[in-house]
Amino acid sequence: MSRDAENPFTPQPSRFYDGGVDAGEGQEEVSPKPGSKARIELVRYADDGSEQFAMQRRIAYDDRHLGELLVPRNTRTFRSDLTSVPALFTWLVPKTGEHLPATLLHDGLIHPPGDPTYISTEDRVVLRVEADRVLRDAMADAGTALIRRWLVWSAVSTVTMLDGKGTGWSKRRAWYYRLTAGLTVLLIFALGICASLDLFDATTGIPTLPWMGDRPWFVELVGGLSGAVVIPLVLALLFWGPFRIAGAVVGVSLAVLLYVTFALLALTALYQVLELMAKRQKAALGLAGVLVGMGMVVLLVSVAVR
Repeated sequence: MSRDAENPFTPQPSRFYDGGVDAGEGQEEVSPKPGSKARIELVRYADDGSEQFAMQRRIAYDDRHLGELLVPRNTRTFRSDLTSVPALFTWLVPKTGEHLPATLLHDGLIHPPGDPTYISTEDRVVLRVEADRVLRDAMADAGTALIRRWLVWSAVSTVTMLDGKGTGWSKRRAWYYRLTAGLTVLLIFALGICASLDLFDATTGIPTLPWMGDRPWFVELVGGLSGAVVIPLVLALLFWGPFRIAGAVVGVSLAVLLYVTFALLALTALYQVLELMAKRQKAALGLAGVLVGMGMVVLLVSVAVR
């Protein structure tokens, strides 16, 4: 059976195997070992608060279209932050897990950043968009759940559209994709804020959204959720071209998770404030006193009202 004829979504962890070690100063090359298990050996570096990891051995992956891929090209210069996910969303996509071999593979394919010269052992050049596709298929082979791998691939593809480096696109095409992705995200955030204000009837000076309007709150809520799904889908189908699936996934995810994101931002800000206060003992004691005082006032008022 040919590679193209195989089902790319059937997990095949055996496609990952030990890639050996690249040759370097005082180090002879250790060849890949097909049939063996992949060995992920990482060394942690923490410089200026930025956590990075170096790979001591290469990962080999047998891609269905490109053949054998060995990463990183140079273990001595390669650095990775594992799965590149903002701290706010690690509850949804953790930094490590079953998807780690695939994300390290992707990092290796695009390292150094914007360098389109990576060539597979079958002499096939791997540009950035193809590297993103490899990431998606490799996550499937590693056993990553369907929704998580499509979320990761869509987010990575959107970053590729915004960056445009290492893709081989013309300047005109790169700017089209950059504007498409950027304006879509901004529009979804703007509509999400308007929908939130409309839901709580705080629309003074702000246009009322036609799919919500002045209706009972539960009707407006259903209308807002419908808009959060339909509008990103329409934008993706009309403007995202070959990235339409990524546009749909990213757009709907942003719209639906908007409230969760705001809540997490607020909690993160509160945590940072508490950490800052804790570094200053007097300020921390003062804050504790204020919180205790406010709690006592609320308790007394509640008892008095009853």
